[in-house]
Amino acid sequence: MERTNKDMQQIKDEWNRQGRKYATDVNAMVEFGETKGWENWKGEEPKDDRGHLSEAIFQGLKAANENNTVTQFRADFPPAHTPLVELMKEKGQSIMQLQFIDEQKIIFVTGTAYEQRQAYILNNKDILELDASINAVGKSKQNNVFAIATNNTISTTQGWEGDIIATFRLDKAKDIGITELIPFNDGLKVLLVSSDGIYIISNTDENMIHPLPDPEDDEWEPYMDMENATLSNDNKYIVVGDQCYDHRVLDHNGKEITEIGTQSAYPDFCMFSKDDKQLITNSCHFYNGITIGVATSDFENINIPAYEAGEDCITIDDGMRVYCGISTSEFYILGDAFGYIKAVDTKGNSIWKHFLGSTITGMTISDDENTLWIGAASGMLHKLQLNKGLRDNHTIGTANHYEDFRMIFWKDEPVIKW
Repeated sequence: MERTNKDMQQIKDEWNRQGRKYATDVNAMVEFGETKGWENWKGEEPKDDRGHLSEAIFQGLKAANENNTVTQFRADFPPAHTPLVELMKEKGQSIMQLQFIDEQKIIFVTGTAYEQRQAYILNNKDILELDASINAVGKSKQNNVFAIATNNTISTTQGWEGDIIATFRLDKAKDIGITELIPFNDGLKVLLVSSDGIYIISNTDENMIHPLPDPEDDEWEPYMDMENATLSNDNKYIVVGDQCYDHRVLDHNGKEITEIGTQSAYPDFCMFSKDDKQLITNSCHFYNGITIGVATSDFENINIPAYEAGEDCITIDDGMRVYCGISTSEFYILGDAFGYIKAVDTKGNSIWKHFLGSTITGMTISDDENTLWIGAASGMLHKLQLNKGLRDNHTIGTANHYEDFRMIFWKDEPVIKW
């Protein structure tokens, strides 16, 4: 049913009135909890009661995309997450493997490792759909090397669409879903992360470096949950972990150096600081988690028992279940299961936090560290200009970021911009 201008004005008034109040109330609650202690909070949790408006908002947004009036629609209806949750349950999908190319251009994929994926390039506001056979994309920590996986073949190139460095035809690792793909800085090896094993892929071998086989189990299989791995920026170290194994620090060939005991239930994320002086690891329980920091200079001597931490590490964050993150020259930006991104430095000082919604599933940043792209399981891809100033008064968090737009990649729907 087509809505009249009067109907839309009423919807606009309610959307904005409730949206402002909800953001204000949430921000006040979080500030109280973090400054005076959550145990002292006696108020009710704020509610966003705009769910009944979601279908009208979504149809209006689609019409705005068709009519090229998105800018006005965005001003009239600032984006929100909570009212659209029911639509996301049906239509949402994870946006993952975000990699910065140059200027305002990134590449990413929709879908998890064992779903049918689709790769895209986002260049400013323009979307380009790539070949459907691409099932994973990755970028090196240094030297601008890209990796593309398609039809059980991985190719590395010097720069996006640059000269081919190497081509690897998968054998042991064929036909498995790729959680993450990280080429080494020279493009001659690739770290392949999957629930069926974590591999170093080269032209001479496909070496599974995690998990460790059980020599007493003839039917042992390498299947994992929460598989995660990273390379140090200089590629000197590899770190691997999963739900059932503590994080293991390996050398660049895959030989174990040390283990880092889990501080919560399940190891699920790891990353090095930009200068490689610190490794952070996250372990989670339900939607919460603990992130610790370890000095890389002490890898040979550290002793970090499970659940006991000790003097060989510091607490970086004691609340987030971290799914993805990036290292900047000043701090880490971590994405969690509650839909927050949070900046925290190497000493554990919280710099800012910003709410987007849903589980954060991917992230990348421009080389000048001014533009941040974030993907979420909501099916939304957010583009933020950092520290540019808030765009509206519906924003939840303590950051001062300007959202250029969010692109919505929902199943069985056209790609639309908000």
